[in-house]
Amino acid sequence: MKGISILMLLLVTCFVAAAWPQAQPQPQWRQQNITFDVPGAGAASGQGTMPVGIVQGGWIMGTYVDANNVYHGFLRTPDGTIIPFDPPKAGKGAGQGTIEVHGMNSALEIVGTYQDAGNVYHGFIRSRFGQFRSYDCPGAGTGAYQGTAGHSVNPAGLISAGYADSNYAWHGCIRDRDGNMFSYDPPDAGNGAYQGTYPAIFSGITPEGATIGEYLDANNVWHGYLRAPQGAITEFDYPNAGTGAGQGTGTSGIDPAGEIVGWYIDANNVFHGFLRAPDGTMTPVDVAGSGTGTYQGTYAAEFMDAFGGINPAGTITGFYADDNSVYHSFLRTARGMITTFDVPGAGIGNWQGTLSVNITPDGATTGWYIDGNGVYHGFLRMP
Repeated sequence: MKGISILMLLLVTCFVAAAWPQAQPQPQWRQQNITFDVPGAGAASGQGTMPVGIVQGGWIMGTYVDANNVYHGFLRTPDGTIIPFDPPKAGKGAGQGTIEVHGMNSALEIVGTYQDAGNVYHGFIRSRFGQFRSYDCPGAGTGAYQGTAGHSVNPAGLISAGYADSNYAWHGCIRDRDGNMFSYDPPDAGNGAYQGTYPAIFSGITPEGATIGEYLDANNVWHGYLRAPQGAITEFDYPNAGTGAGQGTGTSGIDPAGEIVGWYIDANNVFHGFLRAPDGTMTPVDVAGSGTGTYQGTYAAEFMDAFGGINPAGTITGFYADDNSVYHSFLRTARGMITTFDVPGAGIGNWQGTLSVNITPDGATTGWYIDGNGVYHGFLRMP
């Protein structure tokens, strides 16, 4: 939730991958970068266009913030046509609207979250033809900043979602194509306000229905989890993850082979990435040039949701914050070769720069860049 992102400063997703030793970054590789803005996107700091996901063929979806600070969804077609959208009951006040567009499958079904006029969250599904269905997970609260959030969808239409209950504790939720829903939590998830289970975004579900995410325990420490298609839950932590409040381990994406990319925050509040193999083996991922200060590092982000992806070839895309807290993006192959890049026009001030957030099987990436005025713009980087 956008309203929860500031509270959850450290839940800023990430991404990683490779079962090979880490290599040094290669020189910046110039490829064709296509930048775009949704018509109607605002042009003030904190407004603009934020792509979140891309599927094979170049279909891109995400959110944009207009001049009144209302959120909307969009779908960009391979020919560059942009289709804005909102579920019918999305609120129209500042901070309301289609606040999260987090998942899309190969059938172009899109899932996400809208905030209604009473500031209650609801999950939605948008068909490729523009038809909407909304849903609420059983147990979801009905007060302001409670409710249901849609996170990812697989080719079979299985949705990984989450919900905040009446006490503001978060839980995982699975919805099948027939509308059947059930909730779950890892055994050690906390049940206090804003503790609990947070399923991963976009790349957080496999074709078979395995899901990943992170949970916040009773001491406000993050831990990763993997939920098998039949429901068995495995909890895990990166060995060097911090154990203080706001520190710990989280996840970002899972590929069809079961490799999980994720992030951890160490005892000094520095961000790092990792790859978890299906047998549980952990490989660190840190991009040379990543900052070593508080909330800097690989997959670091401040006060925003940011997501990451891994494709079937094991190539991941992501970003890092340098010693000046400027964002730069990277690609990492399964063999550990790292390529860094910046989109022309990206700002070079604190918390400005380029954030690549997802990747297709053939290597096309999307994300956004923040310019020198703090405005967000979308990009597509061709393979």
